[in-house]
Amino acid sequence: MTPFKRLLAATDLSAPARHAAERAALLAHELGASVDLLHVVNPAPIEKLRQLVADMPAELEQRVLDATREELRKLGATVSKHRGVTAGVQVATGPLIQELTAQAEAVDLLVLGARGSSFMRHLLLGSTAERMLRKTTRPMLVVKQPPHEPYRTLLVAVDFSAYSARAVQAAQAVAPGAIIVLLHAFEVPVEGKLRLAGVEADLIHRYRVAAKQDALAKLRQLRDDTGLAPETTRLVVVHGDASRNVVEQEQEHDCDLIVIGKHGESAIEDLLVGSVTKHVLAESQCDVLVTV
Repeated sequence: MTPFKRLLAATDLSAPARHAAERAALLAHELGASVDLLHVVNPAPIEKLRQLVADMPAELEQRVLDATREELRKLGATVSKHRGVTAGVQVATGPLIQELTAQAEAVDLLVLGARGSSFMRHLLLGSTAERMLRKTTRPMLVVKQPPHEPYRTLLVAVDFSAYSARAVQAAQAVAPGAIIVLLHAFEVPVEGKLRLAGVEADLIHRYRVAAKQDALAKLRQLRDDTGLAPETTRLVVVHGDASRNVVEQEQEHDCDLIVIGKHGESAIEDLLVGSVTKHVLAESQCDVLVTV
């Protein structure tokens, strides 16, 4: 297991995005990790204003940076007081995704809010989300709920690829001692074609039962291989679409964190897993940890 020792929380300084800073600080306190708060200032809007207003003060950009740095310092002081850790602060200038990706390279976990004045909204909607998921090489925690306590129940979605063990290890690292729900959603291979071919429903049902038993055996093996305790681990195998089932099982087990990978066993599965991850980010109620 690789512990999370360096955390970076990105914030646009909006009220919802502060949840990410609070959660990052809470995690840092629990895990004995360091935490920094990051705000990225895009200079493009100021440059556009300069083109529109000829007599704009030359020092305007510096004034904006100073004001932003002071606001971020206040936020750092607040979360430090609430969570008992010392949060560093960083203000970067440049294109958001480029700066965020570069800054994340030096940390173990990137923490983001699910909503915000602009950045967090774009994170979950449209091309920004896709670019972020493709570019990041670090685990990414998307915070949706105000952090009142440590994570208690984690839903870990696995596909039995090599990345499944990493997802379990990330779950163990971010919430030691939590209940872990191992979930695998399956579909019978070529079931649709079997129906078109007139294969009896009873035979297809038997295929489903066999596939479910096989998945349960693999879940038990994954649990044992990763050192999960049987008494705090729930094994769940469901039939049907993974995107829908992850969100449904989140509610069924009252989970406060979903852990899901961004990779599959092949290039095609990478595309499918990516779409599942984006759906879960958009539709789930609880926080989501995307592993790599």
